[in-house]
Amino acid sequence: MEANKTKGEYGENAAEGYLKTKGYKILARNYKKAGGEIDIIAADGEYIVFVEVKYRRGTSFVDVAEATSRAQTRRIISTAKKYLYEQDKWDAACRFDILEVFGREQLEINHLENAFWES
Repeated sequence: MEANKTKGEYGENAAEGYLKTKGYKILARNYKKAGGEIDIIAADGEYIVFVEVKYRRGTSFVDVAEATSRAQTRRIISTAKKYLYEQDKWDAACRFDILEVFGREQLEINHLENAFWES
């Protein structure tokens, strides 16, 4: 369990650095509420972006969007609503991205914007 947490932090740190180089402002990390967690919450221009980070040591043959289950996306959306309510930004433009970080020494990042939405 501790190894997975350390691995997750490594991926999230790389994702945060990537987002900052793209001009995103980090608003929160590991935002937790009952029933859910969001890895990174960031501002990208007018958007509040809720980011799910997937870290893999090797290359992946699974589509990054397929690696996030429908149940997980529902939990992320529900948690995002709680964040927006708490911040009194319930009417803000927002989107849900997935960042896949993979590799060991040479990291690669696959950024999928608007990876999912509430249906």
